[in-house]
Amino acid sequence: MQIYLIRHAHAEDGVDDALRPLSAKGRRQIGKMAAHLKQGGLLQTEEFWHSPLVRARRTAELLAGRLLGQARFVEVAGLAPGADPAMLALRLNGCRRPVALVGHEPHLSTLATLLVAGRVTAPAVVMKKCAVLALKRTGSRWAVRWLLSPGEI
Repeated sequence: MQIYLIRHAHAEDGVDDALRPLSAKGRRQIGKMAAHLKQGGLLQTEEFWHSPLVRARRTAELLAGRLLGQARFVEVAGLAPGADPAMLALRLNGCRRPVALVGHEPHLSTLATLLVAGRVTAPAVVMKKCAVLALKRTGSRWAVRWLLSPGEI
């Protein structure tokens, strides 16, 4: 089984962090990433978990819309900045279907490190805005399949 960790796309500056919308640059990032993922058949899921913040939900909606047309969206408090990645790791270890998670840094890098290394150490990866990290479960751990950011495609 695979999961996909996705950092939200570039957002506008704003006073209320939770309500910051995506910028024009962020929408372009999503378009570029979606085209690449679709062409390569790289993202195989119909379910997107996202943080409660507007920019994460919009990233999930726009990406899914360009890739699939329709998808299931689930707001997950464990993807909010400052949430404990260990709780989300437990939930993912019990998951039996592919899922894409849209969130924030450094939370996603910490989660990826926990899943791959089994403990929190120095981050194994750094997620740029609109980057997608594919992980595949191998036994009780996860292995990195690939990592893409808009600047690399």
